[in-house]
Amino acid sequence: MEKRRKGPIGRPRGFDADEALEKAMRVFWEQGYEGASLTDLTSAMGITRTSMYAAFGNKEDLFRKALERYEEGPAAYVARALRKPTAHEVATAFLNGAVDTCTRPDCPAGCLGVQGSLASGETGRPARDLLADWRNGGVSQLRDRFRQAVEDGDLPPGTDPLHVARYLMTFANGISVQATGGATREDLQRVADTALRNWPPA
Repeated sequence: MEKRRKGPIGRPRGFDADEALEKAMRVFWEQGYEGASLTDLTSAMGITRTSMYAAFGNKEDLFRKALERYEEGPAAYVARALRKPTAHEVATAFLNGAVDTCTRPDCPAGCLGVQGSLASGETGRPARDLLADWRNGGVSQLRDRFRQAVEDGDLPPGTDPLHVARYLMTFANGISVQATGGATREDLQRVADTALRNWPPA
């Protein structure tokens, strides 16, 4: 039986892929998908285009990986909020997390999931569709959590879980846009507090 030949041993990348992805995420977060050129990305990542393609794929692939990193890092407050024991605590943690993430002094303002494809043209359609699906996924997660809250008696009978989920997501998206426009953390926290005073929304 003929033995399969082993290919050449690959050379080490010579850069920290995790650190490079973190930097790419920040470029996309600050400049959006279309606003971030390959030169911007590779310069921030400290690698060549060839290395970027080899490690992460094309720009769309890189953006997808950057969004996953964002979800696991700055946007991890969503998963933590969903684990809270009551619906009101879920809503509070979700909106407070949005305020905190959108106004961090060491990060770009706003939310990558909202800002990433604003003002994108036809070439930005893949990113726009990806982010729309990402946001809709967040609404679905909230809806399922609030559906459970209704079944458990934690929310009043007849409460529409989807309506409640969209209510929160609309505020969170608005917080992102306002943060990008220069609204302060204090201003946005007051917005979140006002939204929570109408809980559960009628």
